[in-house]
Amino acid sequence: MLDKRIIEQVLFEQYQELSSQGKMEFCSRYEEELVDLDSNMAQVVIGVRRSGKSILCYNVLKKHEKEFAYVNFDDERFEHLQSGDLNTLLEVLYKIYGDFKYLFLDEIQNVDGWHLFVNRLLRQRMHVLVTGSNAKLLSGELVTHLTGRYEQIELYPFSFSEYCLCKGMDVCSNTTKAEAFRRTAFDEYLKQGGFPELLCKKNKVRYVAALVDSILKRDIEQRYKIRYTRAFEQLSNHLLNIVPAPVVASDLADLFGFKSHHTVNNYINFLKQAYILSGVQRYSAKSKRRIRDEKIYPIDVAFMDARADAFAGDNLGWRLETLVYIELQRRNRPQGRDIYYYKNTNNYEADFVVCKGNVVEEIYQVCYDLSHEKTRRREFRGMLVASKETRCDNLFLITDFQREEVEIEGKKINIIPAYEWLLR
Repeated sequence: MLDKRIIEQVLFEQYQELSSQGKMEFCSRYEEELVDLDSNMAQVVIGVRRSGKSILCYNVLKKHEKEFAYVNFDDERFEHLQSGDLNTLLEVLYKIYGDFKYLFLDEIQNVDGWHLFVNRLLRQRMHVLVTGSNAKLLSGELVTHLTGRYEQIELYPFSFSEYCLCKGMDVCSNTTKAEAFRRTAFDEYLKQGGFPELLCKKNKVRYVAALVDSILKRDIEQRYKIRYTRAFEQLSNHLLNIVPAPVVASDLADLFGFKSHHTVNNYINFLKQAYILSGVQRYSAKSKRRIRDEKIYPIDVAFMDARADAFAGDNLGWRLETLVYIELQRRNRPQGRDIYYYKNTNNYEADFVVCKGNVVEEIYQVCYDLSHEKTRRREFRGMLVASKETRCDNLFLITDFQREEVEIEGKKINIIPAYEWLLR
């Protein structure tokens, strides 16, 4: 059991830190609209570290003028905090904050057995907001112990729209000047990514490298008790160097000397649970093919090269494809839609198909540069084949700067500049 004096010291310091933020303004996020403060279910915000989960919850509570108590469990002094300490923690919170009906629990997955505590609070009609950086938070404890009593909100790093707003840019005007500035901002965003703190960091490589290292060591190696940490980190960095890419577990097992491809699959699953990677399955009516032919993406383009020994070039095409994928996830997952990639037996490909149930609603192709006729024909052909097989005529081609509408074989293809599409 943790000494009560330590609990009081930590919580009081966090209270002071929270109070000092009262006059600060933070960028609003789209996902704030998904948080239901009137719900009797826990509001669970999950996502990669440093994506802004805490600020999102803080913004929602402050905008609605709710009196709330706050605990950040990602504090080294809480390293040995146990579930048996949580009632003492609650007592100290009442001592510091007075009466409250809203409780904000930040990175609570660090405490084993936390779900029992949250379940008790929900039975007592407490409104609970929970953040976490590990999908295990949902796939394990929550599903088992809070069945039907939580609502999930996934948070990604800044979208391009949020990036522009935080830089104080005009995202609505159609003037030549405003559009030029948006285009310049997009070029920065394409290379820098959307982690909020990168907007004010001078040494961006050091920041991203430290973030990746923290996730690998704290959120994965410690949590899952990985024995061969060096091999795991080498695999992780290799995957971040080659994404977006299909996953062939047997090839990776041979490359890194793992005894079984199951080990590779486990490690990749850990990386997805920690929100370093995200997987997209192949469009197919056969479940076996969807599971086997997975393609992986980084959760943010900053992970692709802003690391030590990344040895990566600009890779603008891959970066643009990643931005489009994450934006499609951001827009469609809250609406119950799924994202797949399309590839048929003749190797015709479309980068993304958006499905509602088994109905394909949109098809997206991503190409940074369409100036070469051979490239243009290949991208169009992949979309047309996918359109014919899926019976979907909503076709979009996202590119760097071109804007036009073409008609081929009776189907219209909307070619849209990325910086324009991302702001829609």
